[in-house]
Amino acid sequence: MKKVLGITLVLVTCVLLGVSAQGAKEQVVKPLEFSVFYSDNATLPFKDTWLTVTEIQKRTGVKVNWEIIPIADYKTKVSLALNTGTNAPDVILYQSTKGENAALALNGAIVPISDYPEWTPHFNARVKEFGLENDVDLLKLKDGKRYYMPALFDVPFYDGGLILREDLLKKYNLPVPKTFDDLYRVLKEFKRHAPDSYPLTILAGPRVLYRMTMPSWGVSLGKNGASGTNTLSWDYDKKQYFAGAISEQYKSYITFFHKLYAEGLLDPEMAEPIDGDRWTQKLATGKAMASYAYYDQIGGVEANSNIPGFKLQMYPALAGPAGAHHQEKSRTGGGVMFPIKTSRRADFEQVVRAVDEMFFSEENAKLWCLGVEGITYTVKNGKVVFADEFVNAKEGIYKSMQVKHGTGSDVTQMVWVNAREMTKYDDNYARINAEVEAMGDVIRYIPPTPKFDDKQAEEAGSLQTPLHDAWERWNSAFLTGAKSIDRDWNAYVQEMKNLGIDRFLELYNSNL
Repeated sequence: MKKVLGITLVLVTCVLLGVSAQGAKEQVVKPLEFSVFYSDNATLPFKDTWLTVTEIQKRTGVKVNWEIIPIADYKTKVSLALNTGTNAPDVILYQSTKGENAALALNGAIVPISDYPEWTPHFNARVKEFGLENDVDLLKLKDGKRYYMPALFDVPFYDGGLILREDLLKKYNLPVPKTFDDLYRVLKEFKRHAPDSYPLTILAGPRVLYRMTMPSWGVSLGKNGASGTNTLSWDYDKKQYFAGAISEQYKSYITFFHKLYAEGLLDPEMAEPIDGDRWTQKLATGKAMASYAYYDQIGGVEANSNIPGFKLQMYPALAGPAGAHHQEKSRTGGGVMFPIKTSRRADFEQVVRAVDEMFFSEENAKLWCLGVEGITYTVKNGKVVFADEFVNAKEGIYKSMQVKHGTGSDVTQMVWVNAREMTKYDDNYARINAEVEAMGDVIRYIPPTPKFDDKQAEEAGSLQTPLHDAWERWNSAFLTGAKSIDRDWNAYVQEMKNLGIDRFLELYNSNL
């Protein structure tokens, strides 16, 4: 029997009685309804007809008004909504209290959801089930409160990385790359055989490339940097932050990728977000032969290629100067946040309980991952068996289910069980993950968040944006050669210092 929110049933099915001289009279009561910010990705555009979306509303009796925001604009839209309090939704997905949100939380813009543990029983149960009590506790700010319900992972897994044309490696008798120098030689050989190509293309702009490759140089920067600061990085040996944006590690990193760019090995369109269709076509037609992307993207590309023997493969993290490291991952991720205005609703408790049920109940966690039993999959002898249409799909189970039904979205799937995720892939994916695990600390922990008070958080927030804007501008210039890394580096460092990167660093390290 499918569960339905008890509290929602009360809200929806109870009849409010108005008493008059003639007696009691029923009034119509509307079902629970609330608005949600959703971060949209060009590779998986949101559809309100997805099975996951329609089924979750049917199960809970809740009407969700989705506001779909392009991922490139999402941070800005969220910031504006929380700062001004205007046009804020009831619920914001895909958020944490790193960076500016910490200051906003401490200044009263976000609900301290840890104040209402009795309203989140499903979230509490998943935390206990995964043994994540300490991980979740670390998300509290200086006031001892937690301001969002994070996504929960039983174990971090290697879901994306370097993807290459395996058939071309074999055709040209090239070894599988183990280092970035190896990758450079492979790309050079690809270019030699296809002079008009740009061998390495990028999915969704440079942020994916940076997230997946920078850790091999010992830094993590930009919008998707592990620290959430955009310009600071974590020293795993010293267990403290350093100014990664002006470090020698970053200088070495951008020098390497500028070399790829200058030699025509890196897609010049990477500076702008590349939509999924264009990215797919570049790889499928041989205009590119390599990318940094996610495993679930492979099937879609292969399905669109008419090249005989076309075969893509994902490989473990390559070794850079700091070793073979991949994007830092936590057992918690961006999750659900409630703007303070939501707490003023008379049915605030019902909203929180509904969200808890929608995303964190055991039954609905399966929904966001696997779809609906009997429609997208069945269980035989304890094993998940997917419907033939997905098993036989050219783009693979994962991608076909994503596109058709919205499963496996980072925005809505809040409970990630590694063994369950593996069922949507194949034996090859399981093999790659086993290989990565055997390599050691390829996937390292997310750096800790400082315990700022409200004034410190506000100061850090005021420094973060101009520093990040400057880094983005200089990074693009260094990458493309508009600025010389050798001649202009000192000017860049001086600008970052003038913008307060040393003070920014001091704030973070003094509040760990």
